[in-house]
Amino acid sequence: MEEKHYIGMEIHSLANMTMRFIEQNSHKKMIDSVTGTNVWILGLIEHQEGKEIFQRDLEEKFGITRSTVSKVVNLMVRKGLIERSPVEYDARLKKLSLTEKSRELLAIMKEDHETVDKVLMQGFSEEEKAKLREYVCRMKQNLKNTQKDTGEEPCCFRIGEEE
Repeated sequence: MEEKHYIGMEIHSLANMTMRFIEQNSHKKMIDSVTGTNVWILGLIEHQEGKEIFQRDLEEKFGITRSTVSKVVNLMVRKGLIERSPVEYDARLKKLSLTEKSRELLAIMKEDHETVDKVLMQGFSEEEKAKLREYVCRMKQNLKNTQKDTGEEPCCFRIGEEE
């Protein structure tokens, strides 16, 4: 009898193996105090460098309430991850910017992402890498299409690309 391989189980197994690799081979302990939401916020601020980012931008981009954004931003300021600075044209507004600490953490995270990608994609041609990314994106889109609340998040992660 032929053994059935379910793609969902294979992806779950790969995700577990990837997480173990990250636990053992990354700077994870250095960045444990940074939550997933913090990483998304830091990434947005970094990606929008040179533009003014305010708390209301986080509300809109991530679809979260003003009170939640306020709590998250206050905690990130206390952790030394971001700074609030006044803008000249409106005393009520405070723009958000990265600190040196957050820049260092983002660089470390980027290095870790590149290491994981390099290991996972070892031995793949550029064409195979592109096809794999396309397949994964299509699978994510298939799942997204079956859900009632699809939200605004992108199907696939694209680091450093304009929206």
